[in-house]
Amino acid sequence: MKNCVPDIYQKSIYLVDYSKLMSSGITTLLFDLDNTILNPIMREIPLKTKNLFISLKQKGFKIIIFSNSPRRKVNKCKEYLGVDGVYFALKPLSKSFKKVMENYELSASQIAIIGDQLLTDVFGGNRMGIKTILVNPIDVDNSIFTFFNRIIEKIILKKLAKKNLFIRGRYYE
Repeated sequence: MKNCVPDIYQKSIYLVDYSKLMSSGITTLLFDLDNTILNPIMREIPLKTKNLFISLKQKGFKIIIFSNSPRRKVNKCKEYLGVDGVYFALKPLSKSFKKVMENYELSASQIAIIGDQLLTDVFGGNRMGIKTILVNPIDVDNSIFTFFNRIIEKIILKKLAKKNLFIRGRYYE
């Protein structure tokens, strides 16, 4: 159950304190794609997001889109944003996390994952010992796969709230 509690919880990717992450030794940011940086319904990445990524790269972060989405979708987004990408990451499984660590010669303490789902982004990241940052989804509409995850997520959220481990809407760094 504790593997579903994020280290940081913010409303959106725009409110995360990236300077604090950098000063704590985080050098690489793994961003989920759907409902974190991309509205899955409109399928457009806002210019605001592109500008955020430019700013983060100027600060020295390595940015990787880390998504369960297919290659074509991830490649289109990574080209637009000028970042690296991992498609079909199969989060929360550890294989793609390990591959990123190996390919970029990173330790878990250098990485943070930012995403909108407890079951894929937070659970997967926590299992690997990397910093986890949960943000609210951009849109309430979900794909069929995410729809089922959200049902399970609601059950987990109720249990976490009962134990006062995590309460949605109570943001923290």
